[in-house]
Amino acid sequence: MNALHLGRRRPAWPRLAGCAVALGLIAAPARPAFAAKPETARPIRIVLVGDSTVTDAAGWGLGFKCFLTDGAECLNASRGGRSSRSYLNEGLWQKALELKGDYYLIQFGHNDEPGKGPARETDPATTFPQFMARYVDETQAIGARPILVTPLTRRKFDPADRRKLLPSLVPYAAAVRALAAEKHVPLIDLHARSIALCEELGEEGCAGLSARTKDGKVDTTHLNPQGSLAFARLVVAELRRVVPNLAPVLRAEPAPLPVAAAAPAGSSPASDSNP
Repeated sequence: MNALHLGRRRPAWPRLAGCAVALGLIAAPARPAFAAKPETARPIRIVLVGDSTVTDAAGWGLGFKCFLTDGAECLNASRGGRSSRSYLNEGLWQKALELKGDYYLIQFGHNDEPGKGPARETDPATTFPQFMARYVDETQAIGARPILVTPLTRRKFDPADRRKLLPSLVPYAAAVRALAAEKHVPLIDLHARSIALCEELGEEGCAGLSARTKDGKVDTTHLNPQGSLAFARLVVAELRRVVPNLAPVLRAEPAPLPVAAAAPAGSSPASDSNP
């Protein structure tokens, strides 16, 4: 037998197909011009909305950022001196919505109190919950998740019992709790948690967390960087509990505060408390 016939004959169709491609009779399989780069998921975006007690300069906002991992970013849209009414009317809320956050933490109350003037004050039984409901509804309308926060307590102690605070924001905190229950949205009860912490620390301990007025007195509304961390820790603990999906992006312990956060002694940002 001829040695050329000892091997198995190879089928002819692959060669024919190759010729057909070369002649343009059939199309060659398409090849990508370049390898597509895998998309990287952007961090979860958390937007803070409120008055100066939420800002980075005078509130718990700066400390809150220190508790976030690289899996989340925080945009602080809070503004000193604003109430639930004036923040809306000045167009600040629309700008906050344009940040396209995934979660919005919303806290008002300090400048809604009586004596703040008609452009800011609200009634905790009527207009305040109406404005707060609008924040909830409009957050949900853009596909984001609202989280209501009861107002950080003022740190004024009772002269008759220096172990107890004289909280002025109780009706506003109660209104936020009721609205959260009605709307079925997560609630961070910072008012209750901050009262408990302040009464545990006492007046002297709270002074160490407070900003100072221009004349060097303790500012019982605003926070220094250490106070920002202390009260942000309460916010984060509650957030981890009421929104478990965010737990992976919340640190157990905060990253170091930025060096620039150390404010000069005796200075205080513009106050949003009563004159």
